[in-house]
Amino acid sequence: MRKRKFWGWGYADELLSAEEEKNIDSRIAKTFQLDDIETLPIPKVEDIDLPKPRLGAPSALAKVISEDKEERLNHTYGKSFPDAARSLLKDFSSPPDLVAFPNTEDELINVMDWCDESNIAVIPYGGGSSVCGGVETKVGDSYSGVVSLDLRNLNKIIEIDRESRSARIQAGILGPDLESNLKKENLTMRHYPQSFEFSTLGGWIATRSGGHYATLYTHIDDFVESTRMVTPSGVLESRRLPGSGAGPSPDRLTIGSEGILGVITEASMRLQDRPTFRASTSVEFADYKDALNALRQISQSGLFPANCRLLDSSEAVMNGAGDGSKHILILAFESADHDKTAALKRALEICSDNNGLYEEPDSNKKDAHRTGSSGNWRSSFIKAPYFRESFTRRGIIQDTFETS
Repeated sequence: MRKRKFWGWGYADELLSAEEEKNIDSRIAKTFQLDDIETLPIPKVEDIDLPKPRLGAPSALAKVISEDKEERLNHTYGKSFPDAARSLLKDFSSPPDLVAFPNTEDELINVMDWCDESNIAVIPYGGGSSVCGGVETKVGDSYSGVVSLDLRNLNKIIEIDRESRSARIQAGILGPDLESNLKKENLTMRHYPQSFEFSTLGGWIATRSGGHYATLYTHIDDFVESTRMVTPSGVLESRRLPGSGAGPSPDRLTIGSEGILGVITEASMRLQDRPTFRASTSVEFADYKDALNALRQISQSGLFPANCRLLDSSEAVMNGAGDGSKHILILAFESADHDKTAALKRALEICSDNNGLYEEPDSNKKDAHRTGSSGNWRSSFIKAPYFRESFTRRGIIQDTFETS
Protein backbone atom coordinates (compact mmCIF):
# COMPACT_ATOMS: atom_id res chain seq x y z
CA MET A 1 0.00 0.00 0.00
CA ARG A 2 1.39 3.42 -0.99
CA LYS A 3 2.22 5.69 1.91
CA ARG A 4 0.34 8.95 2.30
CA LYS A 5 1.98 12.19 3.41
CA PHE A 6 1.33 12.85 7.07
CA TRP A 7 2.24 16.51 6.56
CA GLY A 8 0.39 17.35 3.34
CA TRP A 9 -1.76 16.21 0.44
CA GLY A 10 -1.39 12.99 -1.50
CA TYR A 11 1.08 10.13 -1.57
CA ALA A 12 4.54 10.48 -0.06
CA ASP A 13 6.21 9.89 -3.43
CA GLU A 14 4.10 12.54 -5.22
CA LEU A 15 5.82 15.91 -5.10
CA LEU A 16 5.87 18.84 -7.48
CA SER A 17 8.70 18.82 -9.99
CA ALA A 18 11.74 21.06 -9.53
CA GLU A 19 10.45 23.19 -12.41
CA GLU A 20 7.04 23.61 -10.78
CA GLU A 21 8.68 24.56 -7.47
CA LYS A 22 10.86 27.09 -9.29
CA ASN A 23 7.81 28.63 -10.97
CA ILE A 24 6.11 29.00 -7.59
CA ASP A 25 9.15 30.83 -6.22
CA SER A 26 9.16 33.15 -9.24
CA ARG A 27 5.45 33.94 -8.89
CA ILE A 28 5.74 34.68 -5.17
CA ALA A 29 8.86 36.81 -5.64
CA LYS A 30 7.18 38.81 -8.40
CA THR A 31 3.85 39.24 -6.58
CA PHE A 32 5.35 40.29 -3.24
CA GLN A 33 8.55 41.91 -4.59
CA LEU A 34 10.87 39.59 -2.67
CA ASP A 35 14.51 38.86 -3.36
CA ASP A 36 14.44 35.38 -1.95
CA ILE A 37 11.92 32.86 -0.68
CA GLU A 38 12.29 30.90 2.53
CA THR A 39 10.83 27.38 2.35
CA LEU A 40 10.10 25.15 5.32
CA PRO A 41 11.66 21.68 5.00
CA ILE A 42 9.46 18.60 4.75
CA PRO A 43 9.22 17.05 8.24
CA LYS A 44 10.34 13.48 8.90
CA VAL A 45 8.60 10.93 11.09
CA GLU A 46 11.71 10.40 13.21
CA ASP A 47 11.97 14.12 14.01
CA ILE A 48 8.57 14.30 15.70
CA ASP A 49 7.86 13.47 19.34
CA LEU A 50 4.39 12.07 19.98
CA PRO A 51 2.68 11.69 23.35
CA LYS A 52 2.47 8.04 24.35
CA PRO A 53 -0.92 6.35 23.88
CA ARG A 54 -3.12 6.54 26.95
CA LEU A 55 -4.84 3.32 25.89
CA GLY A 56 -3.99 -0.27 25.14
CA ALA A 57 -6.05 -2.37 22.76
CA PRO A 58 -7.74 -5.46 24.25
CA SER A 59 -6.35 -8.73 22.93
CA ALA A 60 -9.58 -9.48 21.05
CA LEU A 61 -9.07 -6.33 18.94
CA ALA A 62 -5.28 -6.40 18.63
CA LYS A 63 -5.40 -7.44 14.96
CA VAL A 64 -7.36 -4.35 13.89
CA ILE A 65 -5.93 -1.68 16.21
CA SER A 66 -2.55 -0.01 15.77
CA GLU A 67 -0.40 2.38 17.78
CA ASP A 68 2.09 2.80 14.93
CA LYS A 69 3.67 6.26 15.07
CA GLU A 70 3.22 7.13 11.39
CA GLU A 71 -0.41 6.02 11.42
CA ARG A 72 -1.07 8.21 14.45
CA LEU A 73 0.59 11.13 12.65
CA ASN A 74 -1.51 10.52 9.55
CA HIS A 75 -4.72 10.51 11.58
CA THR A 76 -4.04 13.64 13.65
CA TYR A 77 -5.18 16.27 11.16
CA GLY A 78 -7.23 16.84 8.02
CA LYS A 79 -6.04 18.93 5.07
CA SER A 80 -6.95 22.56 5.84
CA PHE A 81 -4.33 25.30 5.94
CA PRO A 82 -4.13 25.24 9.78
CA ASP A 83 -3.68 21.45 9.59
CA ALA A 84 -0.86 21.75 7.04
CA ALA A 85 0.82 24.59 8.94
CA ARG A 86 0.85 22.66 12.23
CA SER A 87 2.14 19.56 10.46
CA LEU A 88 5.02 21.46 8.83
CA LEU A 89 5.87 23.02 12.20
CA LYS A 90 5.91 19.49 13.71
CA ASP A 91 3.06 20.26 16.11
CA PHE A 92 1.37 16.92 16.74
CA SER A 93 0.46 17.51 20.37
CA SER A 94 -2.98 15.85 20.15
CA PRO A 95 -2.74 12.67 18.08
CA PRO A 96 -5.23 9.82 18.41
CA ASP A 97 -4.09 7.28 20.97
CA LEU A 98 -4.84 4.39 18.65
CA VAL A 99 -5.97 3.83 15.06
CA ALA A 100 -8.46 1.07 14.22
CA PHE A 101 -8.67 -0.61 10.80
CA PRO A 102 -11.74 -2.89 10.84
CA ASN A 103 -12.11 -5.27 7.90
CA THR A 104 -15.81 -5.95 8.40
CA GLU A 105 -18.81 -4.23 9.91
CA ASP A 106 -18.76 -6.75 12.78
CA GLU A 107 -15.19 -5.76 13.63
CA LEU A 108 -16.20 -2.11 13.47
CA ILE A 109 -19.06 -2.78 15.89
CA ASN A 110 -16.68 -4.58 18.26
CA VAL A 111 -14.35 -1.57 18.25
CA MET A 112 -17.23 0.82 18.91
CA ASP A 113 -18.61 -1.39 21.70
CA TRP A 114 -15.20 -1.40 23.42
CA CYS A 115 -14.92 2.37 23.07
CA ASP A 116 -18.45 2.86 24.41
CA GLU A 117 -17.77 0.66 27.45
CA SER A 118 -14.38 2.32 28.10
CA ASN A 119 -15.45 5.98 27.63
CA ILE A 120 -13.25 6.37 24.55
CA ALA A 121 -14.04 8.96 21.87
CA VAL A 122 -14.33 7.57 18.32
CA ILE A 123 -13.38 9.75 15.33
CA PRO A 124 -14.61 8.27 12.00
CA TYR A 125 -11.92 8.58 9.31
CA GLY A 126 -12.48 8.10 5.58
CA GLY A 127 -9.87 9.61 3.30
CA GLY A 128 -8.66 12.25 5.76
CA SER A 129 -9.35 15.14 3.38
CA SER A 130 -11.49 17.16 5.81
CA VAL A 131 -10.90 20.93 5.80
CA CYS A 132 -13.38 21.66 8.61
CA GLY A 133 -11.68 19.93 11.55
CA GLY A 134 -13.75 16.78 11.11
CA VAL A 135 -10.96 14.34 11.98
CA GLU A 136 -9.28 16.34 14.77
CA THR A 137 -8.95 14.62 18.12
CA LYS A 138 -9.67 17.57 20.42
CA VAL A 139 -12.65 16.11 22.27
CA GLY A 140 -12.17 17.61 25.74
CA ASP A 141 -11.02 16.04 28.99
CA SER A 142 -14.06 13.90 29.73
CA TYR A 143 -12.85 10.92 27.65
CA SER A 144 -10.18 8.43 28.64
CA GLY A 145 -8.70 8.50 25.14
CA VAL A 146 -9.33 8.79 21.40
CA VAL A 147 -9.49 6.13 18.68
CA SER A 148 -9.40 7.12 15.02
CA LEU A 149 -11.63 4.65 13.17
CA ASP A 150 -10.27 4.23 9.62
CA LEU A 151 -12.66 2.69 7.07
CA ARG A 152 -10.07 2.01 4.34
CA ASN A 153 -10.73 -1.75 4.40
CA LEU A 154 -14.49 -1.37 3.92
CA ASN A 155 -13.91 -0.49 0.28
CA LYS A 156 -15.93 -2.83 -1.91
CA ILE A 157 -18.88 -2.56 -4.25
CA ILE A 158 -21.15 -5.23 -2.80
CA GLU A 159 -23.62 -5.45 -5.67
CA ILE A 160 -24.60 -3.61 -8.85
CA ASP A 161 -28.12 -3.48 -10.28
CA ARG A 162 -27.40 -2.68 -13.93
CA GLU A 163 -31.06 -2.43 -14.92
CA SER A 164 -31.92 0.07 -12.18
CA ARG A 165 -28.51 1.78 -12.43
CA SER A 166 -27.79 1.53 -8.72
CA ALA A 167 -25.22 -0.12 -6.49
CA ARG A 168 -24.70 -1.09 -2.87
CA ILE A 169 -21.28 0.20 -1.86
CA GLN A 170 -19.13 0.14 1.28
CA ALA A 171 -18.39 3.57 2.72
CA GLY A 172 -14.60 3.37 2.82
CA ILE A 173 -14.09 3.22 -0.95
CA LEU A 174 -12.04 6.08 -2.41
CA GLY A 175 -13.37 8.10 -5.35
CA PRO A 176 -10.92 6.76 -7.98
CA ASP A 177 -11.49 3.14 -6.91
CA LEU A 178 -15.25 3.61 -7.03
CA GLU A 179 -15.16 5.03 -10.55
CA SER A 180 -12.69 2.45 -11.90
CA ASN A 181 -14.90 -0.39 -10.66
CA LEU A 182 -18.08 1.16 -12.05
CA LYS A 183 -16.36 1.73 -15.39
CA LYS A 184 -16.21 -2.04 -15.92
CA GLU A 185 -20.02 -1.96 -16.10
CA ASN A 186 -20.02 1.21 -18.24
CA LEU A 187 -21.49 3.08 -15.27
CA THR A 188 -20.44 6.12 -13.27
CA MET A 189 -21.67 8.05 -10.26
CA ARG A 190 -20.31 11.30 -11.74
CA HIS A 191 -19.62 12.93 -8.36
CA TYR A 192 -16.32 14.78 -8.28
CA PRO A 193 -15.52 16.97 -5.27
CA GLN A 194 -12.08 18.57 -5.41
CA SER A 195 -10.96 16.04 -2.80
CA PHE A 196 -12.07 13.18 -5.12
CA GLU A 197 -8.65 11.49 -5.21
CA PHE A 198 -8.46 11.07 -1.42
CA SER A 199 -12.04 11.13 -0.17
CA THR A 200 -14.52 8.32 0.34
CA LEU A 201 -18.17 7.62 -0.31
CA GLY A 202 -18.87 7.67 3.43
CA GLY A 203 -17.09 11.01 3.74
CA TRP A 204 -19.13 12.48 0.89
CA ILE A 205 -22.36 11.41 2.59
CA ALA A 206 -21.30 12.49 6.09
CA THR A 207 -20.30 15.95 4.87
CA ARG A 208 -23.12 16.34 2.33
CA SER A 209 -20.54 17.07 -0.32
CA GLY A 210 -20.99 18.88 -3.60
CA GLY A 211 -19.29 17.82 -6.81
CA HIS A 212 -17.91 20.08 -9.49
CA TYR A 213 -20.70 19.17 -11.94
CA ALA A 214 -22.73 22.31 -11.89
CA THR A 215 -26.42 21.62 -12.41
CA LEU A 216 -29.00 18.85 -12.04
CA TYR A 217 -27.00 16.19 -10.12
CA THR A 218 -24.70 18.27 -7.93
CA HIS A 219 -24.88 17.22 -4.28
CA ILE A 220 -24.43 13.73 -2.89
CA ASP A 221 -28.11 13.84 -1.80
CA ASP A 222 -29.07 13.40 -5.45
CA PHE A 223 -27.44 9.96 -5.55
CA VAL A 224 -28.38 8.39 -2.19
CA GLU A 225 -31.05 5.66 -2.21
CA SER A 226 -30.39 4.34 1.30
CA THR A 227 -27.75 4.40 4.02
CA ARG A 228 -26.50 2.15 6.78
CA MET A 229 -24.88 3.62 9.89
CA VAL A 230 -23.49 1.98 13.03
CA THR A 231 -24.27 4.01 16.15
CA PRO A 232 -23.48 3.40 19.84
CA SER A 233 -27.12 2.33 20.22
CA GLY A 234 -27.25 -0.05 17.26
CA VAL A 235 -27.48 -0.05 13.46
CA LEU A 236 -29.60 2.56 11.69
CA GLU A 237 -30.51 1.47 8.16
CA SER A 238 -32.96 3.18 5.83
CA ARG A 239 -35.14 1.33 3.35
CA ARG A 240 -33.70 1.09 -0.16
CA LEU A 241 -36.07 2.81 -2.55
CA PRO A 242 -35.62 4.42 -5.98
CA GLY A 243 -37.80 7.26 -4.68
CA SER A 244 -40.31 7.94 -1.93
CA GLY A 245 -43.29 10.22 -1.37
CA ALA A 246 -43.26 9.69 2.40
CA GLY A 247 -42.50 12.41 4.92
CA PRO A 248 -39.05 13.35 6.27
CA SER A 249 -36.41 11.01 4.87
CA PRO A 250 -34.46 9.01 7.48
CA ASP A 251 -31.42 9.39 5.20
CA ARG A 252 -31.27 13.03 6.27
CA LEU A 253 -30.11 11.80 9.69
CA THR A 254 -27.06 10.42 7.92
CA ILE A 255 -26.43 12.84 5.06
CA GLY A 256 -24.52 15.78 6.51
CA SER A 257 -24.25 14.22 9.97
CA GLU A 258 -20.46 14.85 10.01
CA GLY A 259 -19.79 11.62 11.93
CA ILE A 260 -21.59 12.89 15.04
CA LEU A 261 -24.34 10.26 15.22
CA GLY A 262 -22.42 7.20 14.08
CA VAL A 263 -20.21 5.64 11.43
CA ILE A 264 -21.59 5.18 7.92
CA THR A 265 -20.63 1.70 6.71
CA GLU A 266 -22.44 1.42 3.37
CA ALA A 267 -24.97 3.06 1.09
CA SER A 268 -27.04 2.26 -1.97
CA MET A 269 -26.37 4.84 -4.66
CA ARG A 270 -27.98 5.92 -7.92
CA LEU A 271 -25.68 5.68 -10.93
CA GLN A 272 -25.55 6.99 -14.49
CA ASP A 273 -24.43 5.58 -17.82
CA ARG A 274 -21.01 6.83 -18.82
CA PRO A 275 -21.27 9.84 -21.16
CA THR A 276 -20.31 9.38 -24.81
CA PHE A 277 -21.53 12.71 -26.22
CA ARG A 278 -19.74 15.89 -25.12
CA ALA A 279 -19.76 19.53 -26.14
CA SER A 280 -17.71 22.19 -24.39
CA THR A 281 -15.98 25.53 -24.72
CA SER A 282 -15.02 28.59 -22.67
CA VAL A 283 -16.37 32.13 -22.91
CA GLU A 284 -14.55 35.38 -22.09
CA PHE A 285 -16.23 38.38 -20.47
CA ALA A 286 -14.72 41.83 -19.95
CA ASP A 287 -17.39 42.78 -17.40
CA TYR A 288 -18.01 40.52 -14.42
CA LYS A 289 -21.68 41.60 -14.18
CA ASP A 290 -22.23 40.41 -17.76
CA ALA A 291 -20.69 37.06 -16.82
CA LEU A 292 -22.96 36.76 -13.78
CA ASN A 293 -26.03 37.56 -15.86
CA ALA A 294 -25.09 34.91 -18.42
CA LEU A 295 -24.47 32.39 -15.64
CA ARG A 296 -27.85 33.11 -14.05
CA GLN A 297 -29.73 32.86 -17.34
CA ILE A 298 -28.07 29.56 -18.26
CA SER A 299 -28.83 28.17 -14.78
CA GLN A 300 -32.49 29.12 -15.19
CA SER A 301 -32.79 27.95 -18.81
CA GLY A 302 -33.35 24.23 -18.22
CA LEU A 303 -30.28 23.38 -20.32
CA PHE A 304 -28.54 21.72 -17.35
CA PRO A 305 -24.87 21.96 -18.34
CA ALA A 306 -22.58 19.43 -16.68
CA ASN A 307 -20.09 22.21 -16.03
CA CYS A 308 -20.94 25.88 -15.74
CA ARG A 309 -18.14 27.44 -13.73
CA LEU A 310 -17.30 31.13 -13.67
CA LEU A 311 -13.69 32.08 -12.93
CA ASP A 312 -12.99 35.73 -12.21
CA SER A 313 -9.90 37.14 -13.92
CA SER A 314 -7.53 36.46 -11.02
CA GLU A 315 -8.76 32.89 -10.48
CA ALA A 316 -8.61 32.29 -14.23
CA VAL A 317 -4.94 33.22 -14.48
CA MET A 318 -4.15 31.17 -11.35
CA ASN A 319 -5.67 28.14 -13.09
CA GLY A 320 -3.94 28.73 -16.41
CA ALA A 321 -7.29 29.55 -18.03
CA GLY A 322 -6.43 33.03 -19.27
CA ASP A 323 -4.00 35.93 -19.08
CA GLY A 324 -5.85 37.71 -16.26
CA SER A 325 -7.53 40.32 -18.45
CA LYS A 326 -10.89 38.54 -18.79
CA HIS A 327 -13.35 36.57 -16.70
CA ILE A 328 -13.84 33.01 -17.98
CA LEU A 329 -17.04 30.95 -18.05
CA ILE A 330 -16.32 27.25 -18.59
CA LEU A 331 -19.23 25.43 -20.22
CA ALA A 332 -19.61 21.70 -20.80
CA PHE A 333 -22.51 19.43 -21.72
CA GLU A 334 -22.51 15.63 -21.77
CA SER A 335 -24.89 12.73 -22.32
CA ALA A 336 -24.84 8.96 -22.69
CA ASP A 337 -27.81 9.15 -25.05
CA HIS A 338 -27.73 12.06 -27.48
CA ASP A 339 -25.67 14.83 -29.04
CA LYS A 340 -25.37 18.00 -26.92
CA THR A 341 -24.25 20.44 -29.63
CA ALA A 342 -27.65 22.16 -29.71
CA ALA A 343 -27.62 22.71 -25.95
CA LEU A 344 -24.15 24.26 -26.10
CA LYS A 345 -25.22 26.43 -29.03
CA ARG A 346 -28.16 27.83 -27.05
CA ALA A 347 -25.95 28.49 -24.00
CA LEU A 348 -23.50 30.38 -26.22
CA GLU A 349 -26.35 32.47 -27.61
CA ILE A 350 -27.13 33.50 -24.03
CA CYS A 351 -23.45 34.37 -23.52
CA SER A 352 -23.40 36.43 -26.73
CA ASP A 353 -26.46 38.36 -25.55
CA ASN A 354 -24.38 39.29 -22.50
CA ASN A 355 -21.27 40.38 -24.43
CA GLY A 356 -19.42 37.09 -24.08
CA LEU A 357 -16.74 36.20 -26.63
CA TYR A 358 -15.75 32.68 -27.66
CA GLU A 359 -14.28 30.58 -30.42
CA GLU A 360 -16.67 28.26 -32.22
CA PRO A 361 -16.31 24.82 -30.57
CA ASP A 362 -15.08 21.96 -32.75
CA SER A 363 -17.58 19.15 -32.16
CA ASN A 364 -15.38 16.71 -34.09
CA LYS A 365 -12.30 17.27 -31.95
CA LYS A 366 -11.71 14.32 -29.66
CA ASP A 367 -11.31 15.17 -25.95
CA ALA A 368 -12.06 18.84 -26.61
CA HIS A 369 -13.17 19.13 -22.96
CA ARG A 370 -9.59 18.32 -21.91
CA THR A 371 -7.95 21.11 -23.94
CA GLY A 372 -7.77 24.92 -23.82
CA SER A 373 -9.11 26.86 -20.84
CA SER A 374 -11.44 23.99 -19.90
CA GLY A 375 -8.60 21.49 -19.89
CA ASN A 376 -6.27 23.80 -17.95
CA TRP A 377 -8.93 24.40 -15.33
CA ARG A 378 -9.70 20.67 -15.10
CA SER A 379 -6.04 19.89 -14.47
CA SER A 380 -5.66 22.72 -11.94
CA PHE A 381 -8.84 21.67 -10.12
CA ILE A 382 -7.40 18.26 -9.21
CA LYS A 383 -3.80 19.40 -8.73
CA ALA A 384 -4.61 22.50 -6.65
CA PRO A 385 -4.00 20.80 -3.26
CA TYR A 386 -0.46 19.82 -4.34
CA PHE A 387 0.33 23.42 -5.23
CA ARG A 388 -1.29 24.68 -2.05
CA GLU A 389 1.03 22.65 0.16
CA SER A 390 4.03 24.17 -1.62
CA PHE A 391 2.59 27.65 -1.02
CA THR A 392 2.10 26.72 2.65
CA ARG A 393 5.76 25.75 2.98
CA ARG A 394 6.56 29.27 1.78
CA GLY A 395 4.23 30.98 4.24
CA ILE A 396 1.43 31.74 1.76
CA ILE A 397 -2.15 31.14 2.94
CA GLN A 398 -4.37 29.54 0.34
CA ASP A 399 -7.42 27.66 1.54
CA THR A 400 -11.00 26.57 1.00
CA PHE A 401 -13.61 28.48 2.98
CA GLU A 402 -17.17 27.41 3.76
CA THR A 403 -19.63 30.06 2.55
CA SER A 404 -22.94 28.41 3.39
